[in-house]
Amino acid sequence: MKTYLRLLSFAKPIEKYAIPYVLCILVTVIFSTLNIALLAPLLTTLFETGGGDTYEKPENWLDVLGYFNYYAQQASIKYGPIGALERVLVIIVGSVFVSNLFRYASQRIMENLRIHTLLNLRRTVFNNVMNLHVGYFNNQRKGDIISKIASDVQVVQFSVTATLQVVFKEPLQLVFYLITLFLISFKLTIFAILVIPVSAFIISLIVRRLKAQATEAQQVYGKMISYLDEALSGIKIIKAFNATSYVKDQFHNENVYYSKLGKRMARRQQLSSPVSELLGVLMVAIIVLYGGRLVLTDDASFDSATFVAYIAMFSQVMRPAKAITDSFSNIHSGIAAGERVLELIDEKPAIEDAPDAMEIKAFNKSIRFNDVCFSYPDRQILSNINIEIPKGKTVALVGPSGGGKSTLMDLVPRFLEVQSGSILFDDVDIRDITSGSLRSLMGTVNQESILFNDTIFNNIAFGANGATQEQVEAAAKIANAHNFILETDNGYQTNIGDRGIKLSGGQRQRICIARAVLRNPPILLLDEATSALDTESEKLVQDALNKLMHSRTTLVIAHRLSTIQSADTIVVLDNGRVVEQGNHNELIAKSGLYKRLVDMQQFEEA
Repeated sequence: MKTYLRLLSFAKPIEKYAIPYVLCILVTVIFSTLNIALLAPLLTTLFETGGGDTYEKPENWLDVLGYFNYYAQQASIKYGPIGALERVLVIIVGSVFVSNLFRYASQRIMENLRIHTLLNLRRTVFNNVMNLHVGYFNNQRKGDIISKIASDVQVVQFSVTATLQVVFKEPLQLVFYLITLFLISFKLTIFAILVIPVSAFIISLIVRRLKAQATEAQQVYGKMISYLDEALSGIKIIKAFNATSYVKDQFHNENVYYSKLGKRMARRQQLSSPVSELLGVLMVAIIVLYGGRLVLTDDASFDSATFVAYIAMFSQVMRPAKAITDSFSNIHSGIAAGERVLELIDEKPAIEDAPDAMEIKAFNKSIRFNDVCFSYPDRQILSNINIEIPKGKTVALVGPSGGGKSTLMDLVPRFLEVQSGSILFDDVDIRDITSGSLRSLMGTVNQESILFNDTIFNNIAFGANGATQEQVEAAAKIANAHNFILETDNGYQTNIGDRGIKLSGGQRQRICIARAVLRNPPILLLDEATSALDTESEKLVQDALNKLMHSRTTLVIAHRLSTIQSADTIVVLDNGRVVEQGNHNELIAKSGLYKRLVDMQQFEEA
């Protein structure tokens, strides 16, 4: 119930929809009940106007059917049988028209509520995912996150709003039916309503395990989406290694298991409906037997027209009762999906701005690492790092793979958080600076070219709202990208496909550099920006990087050591520690790890 109420909170302001919905449902229920109650005067008009029972005007205003029968008979006397029949039918048609008109209005209101809830829920979960720290995504399946945002949210909003509709309408309809039945025959109704708790108890036994199965089904679906995402992203590798059959089998196994879970859930859900219907028919048969005896023995409290109206109305009682029991079986899948969605919403960023964090507008002095340490749960990554990056200087990080270079760079924009020690930005701890203002002063170019399925213009202008064509072209020229862009089909309006697949590696990287140029940041973070390129592309990209780095503060990780020989300071990392530090000539003279790395690379390139 707690989960359901939390999910329902995303429908706020719910009163905007609930009040008109309840009013429409109230009118619908009243006239739906009236439609069935009018069967009694219709039958009276058809079969008893020529000499049947004489109806006295009831003294008790609660005797609804008595009033109907009395006025139907009076109409027959005044207008004749045909005239009375015409008037009764007009009233019935009018009642049905009103009930259906307001039923349609209530459905429109509920649909608006459903869409409103979906909008709020999906926006909340996506916004929270975007606010999570970068490290969170290293430990999560992307497909599972996509499944929660897309599929689970859809299940939640349909399940919650459908249940909400049942909660508002069906109990109200059930109450009106029962009140009318009690007014017709108190004794018979007491006997009749025993089917409702019996049916509910039996249905609860059937659907008891639905929630656990629904939760497992959502998890398996998330794994399937992960496999699909990985298969589409790595299609070249899959085919290159002849692993198509393996990937197919992997997806098929999860698909088969998901299908089996679906069959088990459907079996339980679908069993509840026929069971409740069977129980209802059984009770109607018993009531027909009991009530029929009253009619056939000429019981004064029951005539045939009243009995037929009673049976018709009691048969309708099972519809809202059945809808309520069905909703209890369906809500389990919604609650299971809802718990997965709420789990994502409740996930808190491990890195948050301090309440009194300050905003910065400029970079004036230096970035300094003081005894910085960082570790993952299973291993230490950085130990007692002391580095200074002065304004306007280039500092390069080199060392064997796994030495902690990328982790150290990720600490600067607070993608990861220092666990001990501190990073000072112009003598201010970066934990006392808002992340947004800190990152606004930095431009990043990674080894992997992160581009979006959009036009070249929009990829370069990404994050720079209001960028003009002239500004984008100027950035592209600095990045050595302008010429090849003009050669594409639509120039700057050319769509580059998923992750820039329509461009070569060097072209993608130059688009990323142009994006950094347009931002015009005082600080650059370059993470092996040329390592994945061929020699010709590397020269173009390196030339673009040199233009970008001019008069800027740069922290660079280099794969090819020849590209960073002109760096002001080269920091050599090994097993998470700074083992050497100095310029190229100084480090060569020390004949330490840096010189060995240079010699090895020169030997490989020879």
